[in-house]
Amino acid sequence: MDRALAIGGFSPSHGHRPQAAGSAPGLLHPVATDSLSGAPLSWPEQPGELPRQFESRQALEAELQRLFPKAEGNLSSIRGGRRQAEQLLGRIQPARYAKGRNFLDGPVTRLSPYIRHGALSLAEVRDAVFAKLRSRTDGEKLINELGWRDYWQRLWQQLGNEIWRDQEELKTGHHPGAYSPELPADTAEGRTGLACMDGFIAELHSTGWLHNHARMWLAAYLVHWRRIRWQAGAQWFLRHLLDGDPASNNLSWQWVASSFSHKPYFFNRANLERYSNGSYCRRCPLSEQGCPFEASYEQLEAELFKPIPSVRAVENNNRQRNNPRPSGGNAALSRPSRRP
Repeated sequence: MDRALAIGGFSPSHGHRPQAAGSAPGLLHPVATDSLSGAPLSWPEQPGELPRQFESRQALEAELQRLFPKAEGNLSSIRGGRRQAEQLLGRIQPARYAKGRNFLDGPVTRLSPYIRHGALSLAEVRDAVFAKLRSRTDGEKLINELGWRDYWQRLWQQLGNEIWRDQEELKTGHHPGAYSPELPADTAEGRTGLACMDGFIAELHSTGWLHNHARMWLAAYLVHWRRIRWQAGAQWFLRHLLDGDPASNNLSWQWVASSFSHKPYFFNRANLERYSNGSYCRRCPLSEQGCPFEASYEQLEAELFKPIPSVRAVENNNRQRNNPRPSGGNAALSRPSRRP
């Protein structure tokens, strides 16, 4: 079952407490905390190098066009600033979030861009959640997401640029060399022919934000269906996401790819239809003629991944090599089945 995100970003919510590196079941956005103001900049900070006050939004857009003449598109509809952040913070509904966060139209907070850029601290969000709680369980999911976010930030501080490398071997049965290092042109341009994926890509490009579930579906499509290295997808997301930061972004992609999880994340059409209310499938040209996600989890697992031996089978094989004797044991898949 997939997870969804509390504060935007690409961070499957988990239903688990943060665990030690390498065994974490989900991914979270790193964010500043009381004691942690974020990773240091990789370039000299020059506070006055860019203008920060504008008479209007049009003036801001004109300045950006002057600074980045080759950039395409318009400003994101997401407005920045502390005032906007406070308005959104005042609207959070922890209990509703816990129940509906997986749906694309669910009550997610949309606070991630403001946390990412320091307009809000994790501690402020935590306090706002606590202030609205009637019971401990009402805020558990959202607080859990804040914890994960902080955890990934700290992990980034330990790993540094190693977050661009696989943290573990893939559990897909495929060699890393089987994945292309390049982002396909049809994906970069949002013309895959799949209404869902092209819709997600258009939203990513135009707004700089995606619901977490859409991020997970898009990442899984790229890595498992298109066989693209997760690093290519991670770089692409970082170019467009307003809330993107290397830690939560990269480790989330690794969670999907299974290089930082005990199994790959994938989905089927029933899952996508349920949490998108069928809005994409109803207008997809491939809906009735070749949807690549139309299958059971068992069928997709057999199609996308190679069987991998279970831990017990590996141990048996090692034992046989050391003490060859007849054995009735059979190799089995260690990858657990998934349910919508």
